Amino acid sequence: MGIWNFGIIGAGSVADFHACAINDMPGAKLIGFCDGGSGRARKMAVKYSCRAFENYQQMLDSKEVDIVTIATPSGFHMEPTVAAAESGKHVICEKPLEITLERIDAMIEAHRKSGTVLGGIFQNRFNDCLVPLREAIGAGRFGAITYVGAYVPWWRGDEYYEDSWHGTWKLDGGGALMNQSIHMVDMLCELGPPIESVQSFAGKPGHPQIEAEDTAVAVLRFTNGAFGVIYGSTASYPGQPKRFEITGTKGTVVYLEDSFTVWQFAEEQPEDKRVREQFGQAKSSGGAADPTGISRENHRRNFKAFIDALDSGEDFCLSGSEARKAVEVVLAIYESAKEQKAIKLN
Repeated sequence: MGIWNFGIIGAGSVADFHACAINDMPGAKLIGFCDGGSGRARKMAVKYSCRAFENYQQMLDSKEVDIVTIATPSGFHMEPTVAAAESGKHVICEKPLEITLERIDAMIEAHRKSGTVLGGIFQNRFNDCLVPLREAIGAGRFGAITYVGAYVPWWRGDEYYEDSWHGTWKLDGGGALMNQSIHMVDMLCELGPPIESVQSFAGKPGHPQIEAEDTAVAVLRFTNGAFGVIYGSTASYPGQPKRFEITGTKGTVVYLEDSFTVWQFAEEQPEDKRVREQFGQAKSSGGAADPTGISRENHRRNFKAFIDALDSGEDFCLSGSEARKAVEVVLAIYESAKEQKAIKLN
């Protein structure tokens, strides 16, 4: 175990989250930033007392850098990720991993060939309150799971989309689902039963000027016979905390941001009282109305888990294949809305 040296490809607000996470993490050092010619990398380098690279290839050629984080627009994740693999660098990539399964598969294959590690970022997985929820699911405390729902009623004003890659098919890969709601889609993929099929509607009633959707609703059928819903929006003023519900024949839990508003099981156990007391009140509304309002601590935990996996040689919990799942679901929802029929997942 030593120091892992990081380079950040991208120099926007997400890159700032990455830099804070790296600087707050033992065993990590931030070497520098690069951008696509905007000049922001130089400003970020001054802010964090590190180096500004001319481009990502110069960063990848540097022997100082061991790991690169990808903080570019979503539709430009593949190129630097594949180049990093070819340069022998590990990669941890911001959500979504990419905007098509073909591009994601090219990223995964490049790192498989090079023997480097590709990891994803879904920092919501590292919330403390998800530990007892995973344990309850693993212990079968819900009985037969009958319903799972994920809701992201967020707000973004028109200025968010003006002169921006947000809401475009080419670089965002979609709208409210692919960008904002994908964290909760990932949570549903991890904690719920496998999804068998989706039937959905999507549109842009709140932001008609954008290319992609600002509101989408999908009804899910799971392989165990349960049903579910995914709702995502950036047209729900003033924005509310994201929510996840899971219920079955022996229990119900409702997750609201970083808390539980319902934690109830047919068979009460001693730890249930502690869970309700510890996680019974949300501390923030996350990114409901402000893209920068998300927790920086969970990014640090996501990055720490990545370097811990590298140190131990164990598989990273958010491998490229794992981070791919949420994108597959979102793309199936888009296909269902376009074709106006149910779409089965693999």
